[in-house]
Amino acid sequence: MLHFLGELPAKVAVAVSGGSDSMAVLHFLTHDRKRDVTVAHFNHGTEHGREAHRFVADYCDANKIPLTIGEIRRREKLKTESPEEYWRKARYEFLDELAEFRPIITCHNLNDVVETWLFSALNGQPKLIPYKRNNIIRPFLVTEKEELVQWNKRHDVSWIEDASNQDTRFQRNYIRKELMPKALHVNPGLLKLLRKKVYDESNAEHGRSLKTNV
Repeated sequence: MLHFLGELPAKVAVAVSGGSDSMAVLHFLTHDRKRDVTVAHFNHGTEHGREAHRFVADYCDANKIPLTIGEIRRREKLKTESPEEYWRKARYEFLDELAEFRPIITCHNLNDVVETWLFSALNGQPKLIPYKRNNIIRPFLVTEKEELVQWNKRHDVSWIEDASNQDTRFQRNYIRKELMPKALHVNPGLLKLLRKKVYDESNAEHGRSLKTNV
């Protein structure tokens, strides 16, 4: 089973990229048919973006899941923006619009938490990914990525890999591939430590107990 914070909404949209994390969460939320679930997919306009678009659309069509597609509107990247920042801003603009109609779940996991903490710490201001941003929630921050991968394997859920995730010229990939293994070597309990920090910070921010569910 997958671990999550708080109560999952009965009516929700899931931000699905087609990768292992979001496909596991989508299957987890829809396999028992107890929730009203729609999918929000953002096409980044790259070659992989078009391939992922087709993959997610085919999955939603086969499983009768309503799908909303977002696309890049601002075609020109600012000189001060990294490609990651440019795509992230465009993606959240799309999600913020949809979140006016129903809560949106993004599929950030515990490994994302560690990567973000490492990146921000190296820039002098360590921070955690928040549980909630307006009407966008991240319940799976306490779940390790490997648990999501194993869910897919147990339930025969396919996903699509973005080849650019292997490119260490992108800062996030460099942290994931190069720095995170070294950080875990120095402190093997880092995942456990930051899981507790996520739990504590989420409770403090929302003034109530967001218990971990299984």
